[in-house]
Amino acid sequence: MSVNVVAAGAIETDFGGGVVRDVVRLNQYIASQTGMSRLGLPNDIGGAISSLLVGEMGWMTGQRIEASGGMFL
Repeated sequence: MSVNVVAAGAIETDFGGGVVRDVVRLNQYIASQTGMSRLGLPNDIGGAISSLLVGEMGWMTGQRIEASGGMFL
């Protein structure tokens, strides 16, 4: 059995009342702090999680995988 965690960065969702998605100045600020110059989308995190579920990742365990678009690089 493997146990890993995906640490998602700021994602444009309804979480927290949608403030990260809906407050333009906050959205721009956070995007300016990421290496990819944008906030994440739900599919960005879904891809990270699905990569952990395929058989090729079976030897990886006990990892915290950050999926933040390079926040604070």
